[in-house]
Amino acid sequence: MADNSNPDIVYTKVDEAPELASASLLPIIQRFAAAAGVSIGTKDISLAGRILATFPDRLKDDQRVTDDLAELGKLVKQPEANVIKLPNISASVPQLVAAVRELQGQGFDIPDYPDDPKTDEEKEVRARYDAIKGSAVNPVLREGNSDRRAAAPVKKFAQNNPHRMGEWTSDSKTRVASMSDNDFFSNEKSATLDKAATAKIVLETSGGETVLKDGVSYPEGTVVDATYMSAKALDAFLADEIEKTKAEGVLFSLHMKATMMKVSDPIIFGHAVKEWLKPVFEKYGDEMKAAGVNPNSGLGDLLERVKDKPEILEAIEKTRGTRPPMYMVDSDRGITNLHVPSDVIIDASMPALIRSGGKGWGPDNKEHDAVCVIPDSSYAPVYDETIKFFKANGKLDPATAGTVQNLGLMAQKAEEYGSHPTTFEIPEDGTVKMVLEDGTVLHEHKVEKGDIWRSASARKAPIEDWVNLAIERQKATGYRAIFWLDENRAHDAELISFVKPILEAKGVADKFEIMAPREATRASLETITKGENTIAITGNVLRDYLTDLFPILELATSAKMLSIVKLMNGGGLFETGAGGSAPKHVQQLQSENHLRWDSLGEFCALGESFKFLGDSKDNARARVLGETVETATQGILDHGRSPSRKVGEPDNRDSHYWFARYWAEALAAQSDDAALAEEFGPIAKALAENEEKITGELAAVQGKPADTGGYYHPDDKKLASVMRPSATLNAIMG
Repeated sequence: MADNSNPDIVYTKVDEAPELASASLLPIIQRFAAAAGVSIGTKDISLAGRILATFPDRLKDDQRVTDDLAELGKLVKQPEANVIKLPNISASVPQLVAAVRELQGQGFDIPDYPDDPKTDEEKEVRARYDAIKGSAVNPVLREGNSDRRAAAPVKKFAQNNPHRMGEWTSDSKTRVASMSDNDFFSNEKSATLDKAATAKIVLETSGGETVLKDGVSYPEGTVVDATYMSAKALDAFLADEIEKTKAEGVLFSLHMKATMMKVSDPIIFGHAVKEWLKPVFEKYGDEMKAAGVNPNSGLGDLLERVKDKPEILEAIEKTRGTRPPMYMVDSDRGITNLHVPSDVIIDASMPALIRSGGKGWGPDNKEHDAVCVIPDSSYAPVYDETIKFFKANGKLDPATAGTVQNLGLMAQKAEEYGSHPTTFEIPEDGTVKMVLEDGTVLHEHKVEKGDIWRSASARKAPIEDWVNLAIERQKATGYRAIFWLDENRAHDAELISFVKPILEAKGVADKFEIMAPREATRASLETITKGENTIAITGNVLRDYLTDLFPILELATSAKMLSIVKLMNGGGLFETGAGGSAPKHVQQLQSENHLRWDSLGEFCALGESFKFLGDSKDNARARVLGETVETATQGILDHGRSPSRKVGEPDNRDSHYWFARYWAEALAAQSDDAALAEEFGPIAKALAENEEKITGELAAVQGKPADTGGYYHPDDKKLASVMRPSATLNAIMG
């Protein structure tokens, strides 16, 4: 059994489809690991677990849980850390509210999420919930920089079994639209601190000075940025693109990341909702506000709050009739691009559209060209250049394409993803200043009411670690290596001042190129089209975007990537891929008891984790486990044992049976550890002899609804019953 007090490997408990799959896979992993004396424990970083850990004062003794995220935050700073991290929910407000309702329904006395806190108590509750929203987990755990690449067996399989790609034509009307001025990119200022400093952020207005944030401390060498997006410029841009899209006769789509950019992007999303329904807000804005409407929560929430107001519903329908058709999340159910801010996540939605030949689903349930609205121009050029490349050259051929690996600067809340505590919607016209404790004004911007101002930073140690990782990776591979940095962007110019001296001091400056994202995109696409490989060395947001874009083009999915975080204090964090499609998978399990989630990312991470344990603890048996996991993973791919999408066909649970069987067979066949071979020989034999019985038991449960006892907080016993329905397999696994 796993030793949860001080396990060799920590496996995270998360949400949605990855957690459903864990209920089937983790017992198998623990059985194999135990044979090698390796303990595997769990820590709960699920949205429900984090909510419960936030309100211990409201719960009964038997309902209280430990703050596992805080414990993991301490662990990743230790050299012995070995954590397998599955994708967790980065909660938008609608998701948070839904999870709270579910927990309340299960008897947990937690407070409602206050939309508009007025009392001190409501403000305190809101502050607790706000700490859970968005990317609350990743900045805590990612105490190192990111090394993401396609595992060799996965890339080989993708080339031998190329996935379907949509056709690109030169006359496609699909395009990217972004602001040309007054956005985060154009207004950015950046400076590197020559000594440790503490800053306060103030808003100076005609009525005096308001402190927006005090006591923001930075160590020496930190790159500190500040910027803002003009609300007026944003609204004008959105209005213009709505009209242009209508004239072009294509779909209107907005692509954001409201889950990670949990302060700024929901506000931008809300501007799009208001602009889309501008005549309705002009006439009924006060009435809708009184009904609790917050455009930042999306069109779905708005419609629910005005469902008993026929005159408003009529005005909405009338306005919709004057708008272009909208890109749909689910055309069968009428879920539009503007319904829920967390439904359209740019790093998943844009690659899917590009892979489809620039097509998105419209309200008529047919595919159409689309205008892809990405308001801020910081990273929009990546997608714009990709679309232009495929219009000119046609679709990528996965059978011959090379690969783009990624090294991402993300340690210690680097860059925009660490900006939540220092992002503000400006309450009135004035000047925002970042003032150091000695009175120095580091940055200042003249702003207007409604503008979105934010500050982000990147520390010296992570930057230097990132450059050194790049040097190691380039030396190990010999691949073309490009730093995706724009000398005309304030933040990137500061990073370049770190990068160049390190490369020169190490004598490797000739091995690296530095390009702005647009040029780097084209160079990378040209490289992989020739069948060659490249390393993209990027900041945090581009790390996120590119490790979906290129894998979805190369492999059809980003869930099969090796994602290794080399923790700066010596430990390892092994991530298993993205979870963007997880909600649909859960819905299918609940209605049809079929889970199409592919655990290949977990298999890849598991092999790396065991090998890391073998090296860091000089544990030969752990190394054998890691090597045989790779053999089992190759078996899954070579024999087509990944889950099918359709009910009645093999699903996630079947793939776990095959993984266990191939793993046992590999352990039985290896000669490095005779005791492991002897132990797993009979298990491999039993799994093979009982194939028909086990697969029959797994197939028998499909086709009818499954009850796991909750979406965000399932019941452990019910979940185990659903995900481990083969008594024969369970008996063999013990």
